[in-house]
Amino acid sequence: MYSIFKPYIFSLDPEVAHDLAIQSLKFNVLPKSIFNVKDEDILETNLLNEKLPNPIGLAAGFDKSAEVYNSLFKLGYGFVEVGTVTPKRQLGNPKPRVFRLEKDQALINRLGFNNHGSEVISKRIANDLPSGFLGINIGPNKDTVNKEEDYYKCLSRLSSYAGYLTVNISSPNTEGLRDFHDQKELEKLLTGINKIKKKNNISKPLMIKLSPDINDQEISRIVELILRFKIEGIVVSNTTDSNRENLSDFKKSEKGGLSGQPLKNLSTSLIKKFFRETRGRLQIIGVGGVDTGQAAFEKISAGANAVQLYTGMVYKGPGVVKQMKKELISILKKERLKNIDEAVGINA
Repeated sequence: MYSIFKPYIFSLDPEVAHDLAIQSLKFNVLPKSIFNVKDEDILETNLLNEKLPNPIGLAAGFDKSAEVYNSLFKLGYGFVEVGTVTPKRQLGNPKPRVFRLEKDQALINRLGFNNHGSEVISKRIANDLPSGFLGINIGPNKDTVNKEEDYYKCLSRLSSYAGYLTVNISSPNTEGLRDFHDQKELEKLLTGINKIKKKNNISKPLMIKLSPDINDQEISRIVELILRFKIEGIVVSNTTDSNRENLSDFKKSEKGGLSGQPLKNLSTSLIKKFFRETRGRLQIIGVGGVDTGQAAFEKISAGANAVQLYTGMVYKGPGVVKQMKKELISILKKERLKNIDEAVGINA
């Protein structure tokens, strides 16, 4: 059905279309059973000590204010990540701020962490408990001078509502955010996070969401810090503010983070490098250009324990996960693998 409605949807401004999708999902009318597939048990996996029906998740950025996560679980996602959530409500950057690059199967966004704020969102989740494994992505408000304090506030306020939390240090749309990739800045942030965890007795697993634009020299330093501070894993990767040279769409020069197909090989290569460096000591969620079972398998076989998508759903609709699951099951059978966990890192 999505293919019928897609021309109309794509005639709308991307952000208007997104808001329409959120409102539609609030009706929560579709039965979960229509998104099940045969032999799905082969896709069962463990992520961050939680048993999941499959390793396909929805990335942060779609359900920014945690409004429709339970409807999204019904679409077949193994897990859902909401946010990015900031301490205070934030409107984000001026519009227009989302652009479809249809020729490149990509998006560029410069949204700027628009969300309803941690207080509203924590109450919303408390009143509608997740029916699946829910991640909450956290970040600082744009006008905050001491950004570390905003992470600590979000961690304290939201941890009891999350299956896991993702510390977002990698959006290109918040000035100074990527400075946390610097060794000293990251060490300072993680020191503070561990103090807050200890003080508030927070035991929920943490992920760090990384930029795809880091260089190889930074990988070992990042891994050393994440292991030292006992962070459970990494999300590889956020959008890129480079990688535009080979794009076809005239909107390629718009400022913001690029996602979708142009990010696919970049993020897969980075996953492989992190996996080689860590060899199972960290959990890895792979993001970037995931819209088929083959793309998911490439990231998992490169070393990801699970994958996430967002742009793929924009272009392929709500049925994308069901199709991906079918394709992934077919690939596992062809490769004579008994379950998805056997595929992790086999091509790294």
